[in-house]
Amino acid sequence: MNNPQAHPNQSRAPIYEALEAFRQMRVVPFDVPGHKRGRGNPELTAFLGQQCVGVDVNSMKPLDNLCHPVSVIREAEELAADAFGAAQAFLMVGGTTSSVQSMVLATCKRGDEIILPRNVHKSVINALVLCGAVPVYVNPEVDQRLGISLGMRRNQIAKAIAEHPNAVAVLVNNPTYYGVCSDLRAIVRMAHEAGMRCLADEAHGTHFYFGGGLPMSAMAAGADMASVSMHKSGGSLTQSSLLLVGPDVHAGYVRQIINLTQTTSGSYLLMSSLDISRRNLALRGRKVFHQVADMAEYARQEINIVGGYYAFGRELMNGDSIFDFDTTKLSVHTLDIGLAGIEVYDILRDEYDIQIEFGDIGNILAYLSIGDRPQEVERLVSALAEIRRRYQKDRTGLLSQEYVEPEVVSSPQEAFYAEKVSLPLAEAKGRVCSEFVMCYPPGIPLLAPGERVTAEILEHIRYAKDKGCSMTGPEDPDLEYLNVLV
Repeated sequence: MNNPQAHPNQSRAPIYEALEAFRQMRVVPFDVPGHKRGRGNPELTAFLGQQCVGVDVNSMKPLDNLCHPVSVIREAEELAADAFGAAQAFLMVGGTTSSVQSMVLATCKRGDEIILPRNVHKSVINALVLCGAVPVYVNPEVDQRLGISLGMRRNQIAKAIAEHPNAVAVLVNNPTYYGVCSDLRAIVRMAHEAGMRCLADEAHGTHFYFGGGLPMSAMAAGADMASVSMHKSGGSLTQSSLLLVGPDVHAGYVRQIINLTQTTSGSYLLMSSLDISRRNLALRGRKVFHQVADMAEYARQEINIVGGYYAFGRELMNGDSIFDFDTTKLSVHTLDIGLAGIEVYDILRDEYDIQIEFGDIGNILAYLSIGDRPQEVERLVSALAEIRRRYQKDRTGLLSQEYVEPEVVSSPQEAFYAEKVSLPLAEAKGRVCSEFVMCYPPGIPLLAPGERVTAEILEHIRYAKDKGCSMTGPEDPDLEYLNVLV
């Protein structure tokens, strides 16, 4: 790190450069995709543009192969590893879901225990369904005012490790959707001292690698693997992601795991977007994310001046379950104006043409990143002030808790593949669920396979449905019925 000459040239974008060179060659295509550089699908070409469909190509020698990269994709991965401080980086075209699942599958096998917070994204529990590993949940604290789940306390991790010394890994959200960070460096140290891996879901932490004054990144903390959503705050195309690994992880084995589930027809649109976005962040990220954090801080101050709302930030930090806070996250508590977060979300979209990231039972999240401008932040603040003036009411009867502590009965894999029966929602009380139920976003399950259906969870589901949350996961799209174990 001390010799800048030893680093790859971060102004390079080898996949992009190879595609530009290929475009100039005017190669006659007798390969897939069948649209043949857009000629076979003029409507698609008119919609996406010739520039786009012209580089929607198949793997070939000049352009390398994502399954076994030896040239330009390998160079792009080396540049990404250098930019993110990792020993190895993998370009992922199946979203961070694919990255998270590869991270878990590379670490766990059937019967292994893995220590993790229950407020994980569904992709983590999906991975446990696939590999048969057994979750050891560390139930996060809940902020009673905001109703949100927090990070994991150090003593909770120490207790879980002591009670489950044969667990193979500890998984950490860095950060949560709301911007809350656990003490990642301490958790990494505890995991390693116990002979366990430390894995980080950094779907919402891409910018940690490029922002001064932001929370610590997983690679800087010494984590073994991290899944990074470049498309969220990093600027690449939707569904493009990175999997980062540290020096003590067998990269060749990780590649084999990735190839179990990732497509053999990697999209060059997604890969080139990762390549170009990595270059942009490496060259300009520190300056840009400093501006993003400043915009978010300005918005927090203005929203809190409006009154009624609470745009929360670093004042929540307590040195443990909220060890740090991502100041680029504009998370706003809405219940004090008598509206659920999802109601404010709907009003912003339907009446003000403002699309925020999500609204749930008590909060909204406006996702600020490299493409936002101050005038748009001003528009959001003004809209929230007007919504308060027009719609404020008494908050009596509003639920506040986003997180409902689960009662785990069996492993996700056992429950998912077990004999099941479909019951009306009201009759499912007391039974063991065999599928997922969640509000999306954020995609954190209210129920996961193997968890008991309690009265509190049923109330939560009904309330979320009534308020207009998008409920996903169950086989029944209307969520009138629930699959439970026989």
